[in-house]
Amino acid sequence: MRLLPLLLIAAAAPAAAQTTQPVATPANPAPAPTNWPTREGDVTLPGFRFGTGETMDLKIHYTTLGTPRRGPDGEINNAVMVLHGTGGTGKQFLSPQFADELYGPGQPFDLKTTYVILPDNIGHGASSKPSDEMRMAFPKYDYSDMVAAQKAMLEKLGVTRLKVILGTSMGCMHAFVWGQTYPGFAERLAPFACLPVPIAGLNRMWRMLSIDAIKADPAWNGGNYTAQPAQGLRTAASLSIIAGSNPLALQQQYPTREAAEAFLDQAFTRNSANRDANDYIYQLDASRTYDPSAGLEKITVPVLWINSADDFINPAGYGITEAAAKRMPRATFRLIAATPETKGHGTHTWAKFWKADLSRLMATN
Repeated sequence: MRLLPLLLIAAAAPAAAQTTQPVATPANPAPAPTNWPTREGDVTLPGFRFGTGETMDLKIHYTTLGTPRRGPDGEINNAVMVLHGTGGTGKQFLSPQFADELYGPGQPFDLKTTYVILPDNIGHGASSKPSDEMRMAFPKYDYSDMVAAQKAMLEKLGVTRLKVILGTSMGCMHAFVWGQTYPGFAERLAPFACLPVPIAGLNRMWRMLSIDAIKADPAWNGGNYTAQPAQGLRTAASLSIIAGSNPLALQQQYPTREAAEAFLDQAFTRNSANRDANDYIYQLDASRTYDPSAGLEKITVPVLWINSADDFINPAGYGITEAAAKRMPRATFRLIAATPETKGHGTHTWAKFWKADLSRLMATN
């Protein structure tokens, strides 16, 4: 369910012009819209300073569900934040496979008692992004900038602590950054579908292949295109479909050459509009400085870390997860076994696979 690399699930609401939209993959079909009561808003962060030293007035868009409640100290005490992946938006967490499993009565994020915050990160959705005006002159943001903007957004909303940060894919990596940069701000962390090591090896390579494909398209024109560089974006989408899918499910769902090729034609046709090449380049490259590996011992809150065995982007056989989990004193790691029902990298947003684990985490003090 992604056009681009670490995307989660398709956004449920209309997107602004030139906003990158995820593409459905066969193992991760686009969900039907759902009708959860939401509020939306923007916060402006004047003169936001990026790690590069660049500054701008930054807009962060957000969607919320539920009602904030205050404890005896006057502070909001029922907030949770859910963070999307590369190319996604907060609204993707309104899709049935996530929302219908988590927001109802007695569920982990029961809206009667929980205030859910779904930001659009820098460069995504309705937040400030290259395609607004600046194109390739937009500040070269990275994950540290995105996390700093999330914190500033929360403070504007009057939120000084969170019951949990649940992050998927890119949001998973943000959760590891949060745990070290702002220890204890979130009482729990739930990073799903990532590794706490630099984006290197095949992960960095396929990102760069996607970026290079867009830049090599003559229509890109140094980012100053008059129409989207369709061939470059198609190549990037091709890489994303391969990276994000569950091979076992693909084989069962598309067992003939004709069926497999027909799906690709449909996917590219269905997702040919509302994507922006410069936004995508920035989204892919924002991971370039990510490396929480040296500071895992700083994460002392309860951690539920979940990956899936059919995740091409974060393979299970690297030997990374076992050692890393031991360095976080209250971490639980689970690897979801691959089946025809799992969703490849996108397993992270199908709550049926990990809902019980999340319930246990929320009950942990």
